[in-house]
Amino acid sequence: MKIDRLILAFAFIAAISVSPVLAQRPAAGQPGTAPPQTSANVPDTKIALIYSDLFLDDKTGIARFTTLLNTLNREFQPRQTELQQIQQKATALNDEIEKTRNVADPKTIQQKLDQLETYKVDLKRKSEDAQQAYDKRRKEIFSPLQDAIGKALEAFAKQRGITVLIDGSQVPVVYASDSIDVTRAFINEFNGKNPATASVTPPK
Repeated sequence: MKIDRLILAFAFIAAISVSPVLAQRPAAGQPGTAPPQTSANVPDTKIALIYSDLFLDDKTGIARFTTLLNTLNREFQPRQTELQQIQQKATALNDEIEKTRNVADPKTIQQKLDQLETYKVDLKRKSEDAQQAYDKRRKEIFSPLQDAIGKALEAFAKQRGITVLIDGSQVPVVYASDSIDVTRAFINEFNGKNPATASVTPPK
């Protein structure tokens, strides 16, 4: 099992993509649909930019993310330790076999080879089981946070009259003034309303 923060971070950012946040409007033919117009006023648009990858910064990002990641890794540390121990045993046994292959009794070598194969099968099975459990638990832990961030972003934009919110971590931005970057303002507001110390539901 590989606990990879970068992979987790990528999946997390993809799940809360916020480009763009637009006002809802009814589809054509539904009640409330405005009649076709030959001309229309250009609406006032307020565009803001946010960089969701900065949510994941250990020190200056969304504190809840780091807390949840640490909780997740702590829960799976025993499994990680067990896998490392099996790997170490397999490596040591393989080295022993290679060093004594030409001088040891063939039956002894075969017994060691059989034991090495057992280690490999056990490691593969437990690694796959641990990875499946880790992925499931990761989804359980982070889905509520992803939902909360998505709703908070929408509320943040509406409160400030932002009609288009572009995620610079998802969409290439050639140029943007620092004045439209609201990343720090959002992180500070979210952290203030969502303390990092909130409890995590234990695994079932």
